[in-house]
Amino acid sequence: EVQLVESGGGLVQAGGSLRLSCVASGFTFDDYAIGWFRQAPGKEHEGVSCISKSDGSTIYADSVKGRFTTFSDNAKNTVYLQMNSLKPEDTGVYYCAGEPWLPCGSNWYARPKYDYWGQGTQVTVSS
Repeated sequence: EVQLVESGGGLVQAGGSLRLSCVASGFTFDDYAIGWFRQAPGKEHEGVSCISKSDGSTIYADSVKGRFTTFSDNAKNTVYLQMNSLKPEDTGVYYCAGEPWLPCGSNWYARPKYDYWGQGTQVTVSS
């Protein structure tokens, strides 16, 4: 039942901005979490952020803190990742991930926490 669909990736120059969208369907429980991950070629998956429905709290990786913001529009069943001051090292495939039962918690950055994944959207930051 659960499906996640990302969009909004593209090519942007360093210092620019992009907004990614994750449209979620099939989440019918109170304490779900939506995380963002990314992976560059030859690099490990990296947790970027997480947002919890229960209290709206957010968590960010140190590498993006102060530049990225995740927020939700519950009426549209959509979670966004606003990326500002982009750097070439932000390049990669970005995925949204859904946990339908629990808030972000201390394991927010661990891939096994999440039961559902989108297909990914490519973000390329040129210098």
